[in-house]
Amino acid sequence: MNNGITTAALAGFGTGLSLIVAIGAQNAFVLRQGARRHAVLAVVAICAVSDALLITLGVAGVGAFVTAWPAALTAVAIAGGTFLVCYGILAARRVLRPAPGAALGTGGTPAGSARTAVLTCLAMTWLNPHVYLDTVLLVGSLAADRGDLRWAFGTGAALASLIWFGALGYGARLLSGLLARPGAWRVLDGLVAATMVTMGGMLLARA
Repeated sequence: MNNGITTAALAGFGTGLSLIVAIGAQNAFVLRQGARRHAVLAVVAICAVSDALLITLGVAGVGAFVTAWPAALTAVAIAGGTFLVCYGILAARRVLRPAPGAALGTGGTPAGSARTAVLTCLAMTWLNPHVYLDTVLLVGSLAADRGDLRWAFGTGAALASLIWFGALGYGARLLSGLLARPGAWRVLDGLVAATMVTMGGMLLARA
């Protein structure tokens, strides 16, 4: 039985990791916050806890309810797509007009920016329909195939999310030497802008 639990957990871990490793809007945001060393714990916690909650709902069988309300996913896609496009435009603006002291460690933290980071992370997580499709529907359906071991599968997937976001958020500080130059931030913001606008445009097109 223990071998079965371990196998199911490892399968869930691999599935969860494969779904979140690709560079997307959420990953790009966590990477930027990690590189700035700003509100990293809060951002990582939001992403990991949100995934764990959604995976739990999926394993519990809520996926059938979500598929019964396609209009809800459409509404989320429109709201999320609009949000991502707007955020991408702001990132593109930073590329064209970098703020003074944009290099890592050369400027102070603006008042209220931690709250902004938290709210942005919440919106980027919960207004992204892909999150529901990956966690509630896909992970939930794969977990259901495991029968009594479905919770071990879900636990593995949630653990993969925690490890990935932790590594991404706190590992980004290893780039501090490179990001001490404003030009490097323009490249990073360019990546963020391209990712956000592309993802947002795709969501709006599908909606």
